[in-house]
Amino acid sequence: MKRIFLFLMTNIAILVLLSITLSLLGVEGILAENGSDLDLNALLIFSAVFGFGGAFISLAISKWMAKRMTGAVVIKSPNNNLEKWLIETVEKQAKIVGIRMPEVAIFPSTSMNAFATGASKNKALVAVSQGLLDSMNKNEIEAVVGHEMSHVANGDMVTLTLIQGVVNTFVIFFSRVIGHFVDRVILKNQRGHGIGYFVTTLFAQIVLSILASTIVMYVSRKREFVADTGGADLAGHQNMISALKRLGQVEPQALPEQMAAFGINDKKGFASWFSSHPPIEDRIAALEARAKAQG
Repeated sequence: MKRIFLFLMTNIAILVLLSITLSLLGVEGILAENGSDLDLNALLIFSAVFGFGGAFISLAISKWMAKRMTGAVVIKSPNNNLEKWLIETVEKQAKIVGIRMPEVAIFPSTSMNAFATGASKNKALVAVSQGLLDSMNKNEIEAVVGHEMSHVANGDMVTLTLIQGVVNTFVIFFSRVIGHFVDRVILKNQRGHGIGYFVTTLFAQIVLSILASTIVMYVSRKREFVADTGGADLAGHQNMISALKRLGQVEPQALPEQMAAFGINDKKGFASWFSSHPPIEDRIAALEARAKAQG
């Protein structure tokens, strides 16, 4: 959950910042067309450039942002046998999945959690919480690490970045179309773009970004099942299932304010549209079925 929430929130913040900056610099005035209708082709190109740009900026700073927001400390030199074992486990799995050794970090949370992020599979960060290290046995920890390493090896962050780029493009495009409509039709401004355009565009962009995030979350939920099978292949089906059961037995503990929405969310109904992870029981059932099929 952490890597997706960090990515989405950073991405939305970058889009809003770009919009404000472009407005202050007068760049968007080019799209005003001196009172005529918007040039939709030019607007679409503009939206794609900044939509994908925002997504890739989010990806580029994802490791830095994750460390800052979670307080994750990269293990430079192991302080104890558990940290040494963790490094060795990640190194072993990196060789198996064929990627460069990622940075390994521990973040200060009593909740059982882990995440992976990075601009590419060979420049990744894998982090686990202190609570996970304290609460799970080594087999379960290995399975969780395998799950995160599978995300890295599968290039899930890049995949989500491309999807986010497409989503951003349409968010920017339609928010400006809505702003233009309000400015011209409702406020009757017939020359340039007035304050109504900029306020409406900014508000529409935030709302549309939140709604459009459901698409990214849907893809994320599908990728979680794939990462679970990767964790099972690296550490064994029963260990992966055991780790998921352990996660499902406890309520996520409160995280720091800036991380409040990063815990595992198994809610159903409307809230599930905004969840990056499928329900734990569905993930366990999928693994059990896979293990049974494999004999």
